[in-house]
Amino acid sequence: MMNARSAIAILTVFFLSTFAKAQVTVHKMISLGYTYQNQSFGELGGKLLFLKNDDVIYRLGASALMGSAHSEFAIMPKLSADVLLNFEKNVDFYHSYYFLIGAEGTNKYIAPKIGVTLFGILDLTGGYAFPVGNSGINGKELRGVNVNFTLNIPTVFIHDMFK
Repeated sequence: MMNARSAIAILTVFFLSTFAKAQVTVHKMISLGYTYQNQSFGELGGKLLFLKNDDVIYRLGASALMGSAHSEFAIMPKLSADVLLNFEKNVDFYHSYYFLIGAEGTNKYIAPKIGVTLFGILDLTGGYAFPVGNSGINGKELRGVNVNFTLNIPTVFIHDMFK
């Protein structure tokens, strides 16, 4: 557990230190998704998108993974940190997709990941999870290939729908 806390603290300090000199716009999003980690989990949470320009975007998120492991319902907290990259200049269409590099961690595993995202709203990522200690969930080991499919809904969009 100490290694997970240390890794999350280092990632947080790294991402927050990049914003020390620049004026950054922050956007809030609700995230809904699916995660496969030796077991299927639904995901519900929130993310903060930090934006100075649209070439490099940073995101921090917290969510809950919910699913059934060995016929027992289980919930795990999840923290994530992503960097979205697209260096195409003066071409709006090419800024519709970004390459995504990031990491996610729960109290059971840590998983670096890579993938693509469409407008920062629809993510498809994959990675490999490394267990934290000998912990599993309801006797199920959470090691190996990690696949995520996530929909990030900006809260501004939700607010504007109900005006």
